[in-house]
Amino acid sequence: QVQLVQSGGGLVQAGGSLRLSCAASGRAFSSYAMGWFRQTPGKERDFVAAITRSAGVAAYADSVKGRFTISRDNAKNTVYLQMNSLKPEDTAVYYCAADADGIPTRRTDDYNYWGQGTQVTVSS
Repeated sequence: QVQLVQSGGGLVQAGGSLRLSCAASGRAFSSYAMGWFRQTPGKERDFVAAITRSAGVAAYADSVKGRFTISRDNAKNTVYLQMNSLKPEDTAVYYCAADADGIPTRRTDDYNYWGQGTQVTVSS
C-alpha cells in the first residue's frame, strides 16, 4: 500500500515556472515507477511524464517535452515535476501516480495508486 501526498501548484503567469512534489509513504517507493497526469473538466486524464524506478529513464508527452522535467529522490520517497515555460493550455489538475509493476507507462489503468491532485492555473 502506498499513499501519495502532493504539494505545489497554484497560479502562475504564462512563461513562468512551478514545481510539483509528490511524497510517498512506505518503504517500497523505489520499486514503483512513477508518473504524472493531468485533467481538465470534462476530459480524460492525460499522460504528462513518467520515470523508471532508478530514475534512469523518463518519458514525456509531446506537449510538454522540453519544458517539463520529471525527477525522483528515492531517499526522500518523492517524485517531482518541474514545469517551465508554462502556457495557459497547461492549466489542469495534476496527479502523481505509482505503478507497482515498476514499468512507467502512459496508461492511467496501469497505475495502482494516485495522489489527491493539485490545481495548476496558468494565466495569459
